[in-house]
Amino acid sequence: MTIKGRAIRYGDNVDTDVIIPARYLNTSDPKELAAHCMEDIDPDFLKKIKPGDIIAAGSNFGCGSSREHAPIAIKNAGIACVVARSFARIFYRNAVNTGLPIVETGAEIDTGDELEIDLAAGTLKNLTKGTEASFPPFPDFLQNIIDAGGLLEAMKKM
Repeated sequence: MTIKGRAIRYGDNVDTDVIIPARYLNTSDPKELAAHCMEDIDPDFLKKIKPGDIIAAGSNFGCGSSREHAPIAIKNAGIACVVARSFARIFYRNAVNTGLPIVETGAEIDTGDELEIDLAAGTLKNLTKGTEASFPPFPDFLQNIIDAGGLLEAMKKM
């Protein structure tokens, strides 16, 4: 799977409470969650992004409360992938389970950079900067879950 999109950059320790604030956890509607994605950290987030864009972040993305609402909100807002130096373990697993591609790399990425990510090859090309970084690709069983659109969809295909 290859993903190509424009980056929007955030720093370290972006927690699930700012990805989708707790006041919206009373819904499981993906469209409603997407409508409030990142609003506490970036009120103009939804105005800045277009479908296929990529969130780039520092270390410990998705820390805080364990809530699958966070990757659901990100994915349904139209974000194609999240790239971070590191992810909180529970967010990592929730992202896979909801079919949101994530990449761990320390590549230098700024807002507006055009990126091309090859998940199978484990390469991230920053087309704006003319650089390339590598990352360990997912094992096949995890990539199959992401390709299916999440764990539930993968199980339906078995």
